[in-house]
Amino acid sequence: MTILRSRAALAVMALSTVLATACSASGSHEDAAPRKSGHADAPEKVWIPDANTAFDYQLGGAYPPPEGVRAVSRDRTAKPVDDDEVYNICYVNAFQTQPGDAVDWWKKRHPDLLLKNGDGGLIIDEDWDEPLLDISTPAKRDALMKIVGPWIDGCADAGFDAVEPDNLDSYERSDGKLTREHAAAFARLLAARAHRNHLAIAQKNTADLLPQHARIGFDFAVVEECGRYKECPAYGDAYQGRIFDIEYGKKDFTTACRSWGGKLSITLRDHDVRPAGSKGYVRESC
Repeated sequence: MTILRSRAALAVMALSTVLATACSASGSHEDAAPRKSGHADAPEKVWIPDANTAFDYQLGGAYPPPEGVRAVSRDRTAKPVDDDEVYNICYVNAFQTQPGDAVDWWKKRHPDLLLKNGDGGLIIDEDWDEPLLDISTPAKRDALMKIVGPWIDGCADAGFDAVEPDNLDSYERSDGKLTREHAAAFARLLAARAHRNHLAIAQKNTADLLPQHARIGFDFAVVEECGRYKECPAYGDAYQGRIFDIEYGKKDFTTACRSWGGKLSITLRDHDVRPAGSKGYVRESC
């Protein structure tokens, strides 16, 4: 199932930002200062969020968190919330390119790392106009980590507590060129890089990979519309309730709150995840 995702990544990113981030040095963060103490079964020095933590999804633009919010997800190009009590999650588009200028950058610098069909054309997530990254071989996954890995390093350097790598389910849109095993293999590399930086890592959607979540190294989950698709119990069981669910429909939000409110963190947002104060902004929690 392809789940509709609303992301600030839809906004066109400046090419200079893409270049600066992609070309940043990877560096080692193994000697970084310890972060806040984490859950008992977490990797050392990794802070894992508690179940039912009030959450805000701010991918459409950063703004002061609403009262009571203790966890926020923002794009990796944004600054984390400057509050030690807030759990900051860093969004990274790890399995597809960003749209717009970023696509041209990939075509020019790393055309061999873009997934292609039998005719040599790019395989694209048509919902968001994002070409898929080619994670089909160990060599290509290692090459991609030289680009995506520094983005994760940057999340740690900026002061985030966790990373949210999006499009784990890109294999479902790959015309059969990718498999869930490819996705799991690349996710393991992402998890190792995050943990080396003392960052927790979230599974983003993709219920089909829940049986592998521990082997991959995921610590919690960020899920879109698990209420709508009746997947919340599966995620909740896998992560002992440590999931952030975003619903985009009022009816689905109400149903999710009625069934799992008080156990799971459930937030209603508008599809474009607009900043507070802008037209069309919606946010509720239960």
